Amino acid sequence: MSQPDADVIVVGSGAGGLSAAVTAARLGLTVLVLEKSDLVGGTTARSGGVLWLPGNPVAARAGVTDDVAAARTYMQAMAGNCFDAERVDAFLAIGPEMVEFFERETCVAFVAQPGFPDYNADRPGASAGGRSIVAAPMDGRELGPDIRRLRPPLREITFVGMMFNASQEVQHFFRATRSLTSAIYVARRLAVHGWEMLRHGRAMRLTNGNALAARLFASAIDNGVEIRTRTGLAELIEQDGRAAGVVTDGGERLFARHAVILAAGGFPRGTARQNRLFPHVATGGQHLSPAPESNQGDTLAAGESLGARVREDLPNAAAWIPVSAVPRRKGPPGVFPHLIDRYKPGIIAVDPWGRRFVNEANSYHDFGQAMLERCRRDGQVYAWLIADHRALRRYGLGIVKPFPVPYGRWIRSGYLRRGRSVVELATAIGCHSELLSATLNRFNLDALQGRDSQYGKGSTPYNRYLGDPRHLPNACIAPLDQAPFYAVKLEMGDLGTFAGLSTDAKARVLDVAGQPIRGLFAAGNDAASVMGGAYPGGGITLGPAMTFGYIAARAIARDAGLEN
Repeated sequence: MSQPDADVIVVGSGAGGLSAAVTAARLGLTVLVLEKSDLVGGTTARSGGVLWLPGNPVAARAGVTDDVAAARTYMQAMAGNCFDAERVDAFLAIGPEMVEFFERETCVAFVAQPGFPDYNADRPGASAGGRSIVAAPMDGRELGPDIRRLRPPLREITFVGMMFNASQEVQHFFRATRSLTSAIYVARRLAVHGWEMLRHGRAMRLTNGNALAARLFASAIDNGVEIRTRTGLAELIEQDGRAAGVVTDGGERLFARHAVILAAGGFPRGTARQNRLFPHVATGGQHLSPAPESNQGDTLAAGESLGARVREDLPNAAAWIPVSAVPRRKGPPGVFPHLIDRYKPGIIAVDPWGRRFVNEANSYHDFGQAMLERCRRDGQVYAWLIADHRALRRYGLGIVKPFPVPYGRWIRSGYLRRGRSVVELATAIGCHSELLSATLNRFNLDALQGRDSQYGKGSTPYNRYLGDPRHLPNACIAPLDQAPFYAVKLEMGDLGTFAGLSTDAKARVLDVAGQPIRGLFAAGNDAASVMGGAYPGGGITLGPAMTFGYIAARAIARDAGLEN
């Protein structure tokens, strides 16, 4: 073999890749990270930065106890026939250790979310809160000039570039015109943010996924990890039956002494696999992903060329989420993930004909599955999110912000549809006015009593977690009775792909016979979801991504004789 360029080559710079890279470097291995785009952080930098990790020490410090055996029961109930006991057991056993390692050895830090419940409270083993933790905010100036290499947050979920770090902070912005405390808080945040934008050209108070990516990036720099951007993977090099290195998209051959780790974010932008695995795309429909354009699934194809198996048998190929296409003055539309608005009082969703079809306050993945099942029309899968004037001005709708932010531009662009009556709104969105009127009448009768007899909106802890806690008796329910009425078109998107390379409990990539391919590991969305195509709680992508990145690095170090 040619002279190695590093002990370990990692493809991808999101949470999985940087977790593996930092761990390997701390254990004494030289590490080279390859990033296809010109920015570091991958989809992680655009995410909520939440990690689902049962039994984690961060929650324990906050006084929250957890039963890991119950978490296993919950995962099994959610995954059903796709439950992978060995990988699940490794995740549950090593996840807390991974958190302790990063908090002890690096600048990565986390904050507990004790009130954040699992998504499906009716399943055995579900937790009322504590399994989800989030990256602690970070001052971007700590990255020095490398802040320019960090991928910014998704523009559509910021407010003039400002990031938010928790639902409590978002509530301050919702209440800014109704609470002096919130108004003062918002004024201070805007003032600091304005100063940061003038001085640095971007927000320096990094939160959520941007904070997690920044902390991992800083830890990688601190530990001598080399990160090459604008360097994608074209193919893997095989020598003597093992993965020995990579050929970059520029034709350069790079060799790894011990192993290659694939962690490039799956295929949320890969049209070939979308056409095969996304049911709405297969029938000619549209898919809008907030993931970076570079996430094409190159690593999966490279793995297959060495005999790896891609798991395409999971019940869901991706983590579904309703999104809306946001018109821009230049370039293609942006993508807005509907993470908060659906839960609020005075907001419901209807199918293309004007009927409700789901509990709007269920998880984005459950909502997406319901869209796929009920909202097919003329080869397309779409729905409408509807609000009355009171709800629009109090909570916003999609990219449209609450009062006092103007919303006329969104009506002019066609993003926000408006009707002076329900019948006029039905005409604006092309649905049956009789069905839409009947839908609202039925919902409003229930809402007057603070309930939803049809779908149970507001009936679970997770529903209420993102509702309006000051709205009683139901944090998620209010009549839609104040004209005019508004609607935003929902389309199918994802928060990452589930179908990925088959791996074992040590994060080793497996061939079609179920045997490890020597020298080849995978983490993050390049590996098939350990959740079996289900979505049990907030952070089920990043929690396993960092855990299996850590596991992969430990396994490589062990094989290299650097660990017992």
